[in-house]
This record gives sequence, C-alpha cells and structure tokens, in this order.
Amino acid sequence: MNGFRLHIDIPMPLSEADAAVVCAAVIARLVDTSFLAELQSRGVPQLNYRLGHDSDRQKSNYLLKDSRGHVTNKKCVVVCGADEGEG
Repeated sequence: MNGFRLHIDIPMPLSEADAAVVCAAVIARLVDTSFLAELQSRGVPQLNYRLGHDSDRQKSNYLLKDSRGHVTNKKCVVVCGADEGEG
C-alpha cells in the first residue's frame, strides 16, 4: 500500500444526536453495494470513518460509546466487497 488516504471533512454545526443521524445518512449513500464493489475492484479494501468533535484532541469516535456513554477512538469500518449487513 502506498499510504494515500482520502480524508473528507464535513462540518456539522448540530447537536451530537443530529450529527450522528447526518453521519449515518452520508455513510448509507456511500455504502451502496455497486459502489463498494467498484472500490474493491480498484484495490480499496475498506472505508474507515468516525464522528469527531473539533475540541476533542484524542480524535474520539462519537458513534461508538460504551454502556457508560464513554466514546472510543476506534473508527467504524465498512469492508468493501462484503455482503450487505457486514462491516
């Protein structure tokens, strides 16, 4: 792998809950089966994403929280070429 990454930054002046809804809508558009198959055919193994906050220097992912409401820094992953529902 040559190390290039596509970074897309979408400012969301919304509440955390509303930003999560918008994030889910954006990912749903990207995770079209034919689009993922095309990415896989071009050598892209997966899409990684997270919902962050500008004031959070840890790069936390506000889409992944534990039972106490603490966020993680793990990214969400969609595997290209996986059957629908995986990833």
